[in-house]
Amino acid sequence: MRYDADSVVTYLDKLPPDRREVIEHLRSVILDNLPSGFEETVTYGMIGYVVPKSLYPAGYKPTPDQALPFLGLASQKNHIAVYHMGIFMSPDLLTWFKEEYHKRVPTKLDMGKSCIRFRNAKNIPFDLIGELCRKMTVDDYIRLYKAATTVRT
Repeated sequence: MRYDADSVVTYLDKLPPDRREVIEHLRSVILDNLPSGFEETVTYGMIGYVVPKSLYPAGYKPTPDQALPFLGLASQKNHIAVYHMGIFMSPDLLTWFKEEYHKRVPTKLDMGKSCIRFRNAKNIPFDLIGELCRKMTVDDYIRLYKAATTVRT
């Protein structure tokens, strides 16, 4: 679900109490573990963590006036979602995450390219999400993003 919010506080205020508690916990884990340089914002109707234009002036290629998105946190209709844009750009990081997930969580991983879906809040591996956040710095992500968006001739 997309919440019309102009701030993280407004986004959180619009959530049902059970979802708000989970999102606040995930947000706390992300903020405690995200390397310096990323900036918290509301983007694409969810809580987002971006590379600010001051660090990467080129911005996001499809919409260069916007900061480069890195991570998103959302309460969707049937699940909680963590979007990690770097995870599908780094095969090593993806492999690590899948292996660690299967070691720590009894349920099957529900994941798209960058979207990790949690249908049951009791199965969210908060410690693993924290570790995932620590695995990629702003500079690492910018390098991966540039390599992925550079047209090779």
